[in-house]
Amino acid sequence: MVNPEIFRQYDIRGVVDKDLSNETLYLIGKSYGTYLRRLGGKTVAIGGDARLSTPVYKDNFIKGMREVGIDVTDIGLCATPVLYYSIWKLKTDGGVVITASHNPSDYNGIKLNHCLQSVYGEQIQEILKLIQNEDFESGEGSLTLNREMDESYKDYIVAGIKLDRKVKVIVDGGNGTGGLYLPEILRRLGCEVKELYCDPDGTFPNHHPDPTIEKYMTVLIDEVKNSDAEAGLGLDGDADRIGVIDENGKMLFGDQILNIIVRDFLKKNPGEKIIGDVKCSKNFFDDIKKYGGIPIMYKTGHANIKSKMHADGLKVSGEMSGHIFLKDRYLGFDDAIYVCCRFVEIMSKTDMPVSQFLADQPKMYNTPEIHIPSTDDGKFDHVARVRDSFIKEGYDVNDIDGMRITFKDGWGLCRASNTTPVLVLRFEAETEERLHEIQKLIEDRIEKLK
Repeated sequence: MVNPEIFRQYDIRGVVDKDLSNETLYLIGKSYGTYLRRLGGKTVAIGGDARLSTPVYKDNFIKGMREVGIDVTDIGLCATPVLYYSIWKLKTDGGVVITASHNPSDYNGIKLNHCLQSVYGEQIQEILKLIQNEDFESGEGSLTLNREMDESYKDYIVAGIKLDRKVKVIVDGGNGTGGLYLPEILRRLGCEVKELYCDPDGTFPNHHPDPTIEKYMTVLIDEVKNSDAEAGLGLDGDADRIGVIDENGKMLFGDQILNIIVRDFLKKNPGEKIIGDVKCSKNFFDDIKKYGGIPIMYKTGHANIKSKMHADGLKVSGEMSGHIFLKDRYLGFDDAIYVCCRFVEIMSKTDMPVSQFLADQPKMYNTPEIHIPSTDDGKFDHVARVRDSFIKEGYDVNDIDGMRITFKDGWGLCRASNTTPVLVLRFEAETEERLHEIQKLIEDRIEKLK
């Protein structure tokens, strides 16, 4: 009935007309609705991104939910964080956004929520089993159209941000849904804003909508370098991940953006715990201690971090991929539109250029993410063999998510991706020579223990 491989760790995602069809969305709507009903839920907010397949997929998902007794509020075309905001504002029991985030235009998918928490991992597998067993509730749910959430969301963010001076920025919306919100919000806050690709277009005609990959940010980089803009702000396809370009055209990694926000947060909130994922720099974790916080290294994955943050009552968390979660002065979910506003607020408090915000940190040499092909069946076992071999030899191994080996002058990471058949590696060291040594040590072991 459905391809089980589209039921991934954090969401449901696949290729349009191959993995996903109207019938697929209808069945998943029935199973999600059933899952929610059995948790005591009855109401759901739903929205969708600008992909060409989204409107009809959303309609079929709604049909499935209503047939099992769910009362649905359709908020229309929206960014993912606006859907999250709607769950909070409308006090619904669940929420759904039809989106494939930063995937290419021939993909689509579904992000599911129970209240403001992601439905992920084994919970997504439960939804698959309901379909496989044809185990559905029955009922007759209602449908309400609500087109007021966009303005309510904008008003909420504007009310919570205060700039000390005008800031000049360039926004690259990546032709995703975030362009519907961020430029207007920033102008209302008093910024001078130039827009790039802020009109939603599900074909993504200008560049792939991923602001964390430099090759997709080349136009924004050039625009910033050739202007007097203080920064460039990028959003992914559904606006839950942020990218930042400094005034010199240099890209900031996700952990650096988070680091800047954490420094500002800890000025007024010393002693707070901060989560960063296993891919974050040593500088990030050291800086939290330096500024009076308590660093927590945790599993990669927005759903993992959001769940941990909620369970422990934390206020600021994030990961290398650009998902940043703020419960401080906000609602606790990953919202790149809001994070951009907080970043600009920090910029407004100083005349220091963005390139100097972290200039006092030690120079570190690091790699971007490196992906080594593997298989979905074998990737976790492969990482476990590599991890265990280093543990037996007495290395300092953190195994919260794969393995992160710490040396006195650097570290190396090897973990299995939860979404694709690859091993994810990242390396960092105090010198370029040491970086290559650590990388070779771990990559050789991976090859040996295939």
